[in-house]
Amino acid sequence: MFLLGHLDALLFGSSLTVYSVLFLPVCALTAVWVRRGDLMTAPVVVPIAFAVGLVPVADHGGDLGDHLMGLFSALATQAGWLYGGTLVAGLLVLVRRVRLLARRAAARRRQA
Repeated sequence: MFLLGHLDALLFGSSLTVYSVLFLPVCALTAVWVRRGDLMTAPVVVPIAFAVGLVPVADHGGDLGDHLMGLFSALATQAGWLYGGTLVAGLLVLVRRVRLLARRAAARRRQA
């Protein structure tokens, strides 16, 4: 997301909408590519990645206070996209977890 934030800043002039829309496929890919043992971490990591990626995209002024205010403002105004992406990751992880548990139960029944 940090690289996507820089890419957005270069190509689209730090468009928060473009960044947020690109966040949704990243959430889906994260939930699909995460290891089985780390399934429950995907919905936790995704919002952190969103915030880290906002650093190059958020409005920033001359000092640290201005940059932090721009970051917090961007987080507040893009909260819907953040919740949506987290929901996408959470649902995909939940589906993967249910399928994994079903496979394990079927394997136990075959062994018995």
